[in-house]
This record gives sequence, C-alpha cells and structure tokens, in this order.
Amino acid sequence: MPVTDTAMLASLYRLLDLAQSDTGQARRAANFLLSWWNASSCGGFDLTDLWAVDREVADDMLVVAAFISRHNEYPTAFGLGPQFEHLVVLWRPHLVQAHSDS
Repeated sequence: MPVTDTAMLASLYRLLDLAQSDTGQARRAANFLLSWWNASSCGGFDLTDLWAVDREVADDMLVVAAFISRHNEYPTAFGLGPQFEHLVVLWRPHLVQAHSDS
C-alpha cells in the first residue's frame, strides 16, 4: 500500500517531536532522521534499533522509510532544514563544533 504524503508527514512530525526529547527512544528517532539528513556525516541507522522503540515509533519510522524509498528527496524538500539542523545541534554537537572551528 503506497504511503501518502499526509501519512508520511504525520509520522515525520511525530518522529521530529520525539527526537527533541531526551530518552533512548528519542536518540533512536534522531539517529533514524539524521541518517536521512546526511548518513555520511551523522551516521547510519541500525535496523535492530526498531526493536528498542515502541511499536508506534517503529511504525512511524517504517512509514517515513517507505516514503523515502519512493521519493528522491531530502528533508529540506519539505522545508525541514531548520528542524534537522536543530537535531544536529542536540545529537551531534561535535559536528557543529567542528564546523565552527573551520
């Protein structure tokens, strides 16, 4: 069943909200999202992390992944650059520091 833009955006916003908190599930949501943003800099996503999140969170990740697999777009295509940059600050501060040192 194809994933609609509406379903994907709802899942994406739930994951973004979760990723801005400070829990194990938040870290996993951030890892998932940041792997889409820039896997080479921010790291990939360990699929076994799906086992460590609530079913609803895993389902949201799968909805977003299904959408990504069918569309060649980064989060910036949805105007979400600032939200993803904020995730980098929260979860990959060493990348921000390395960039500011340049």
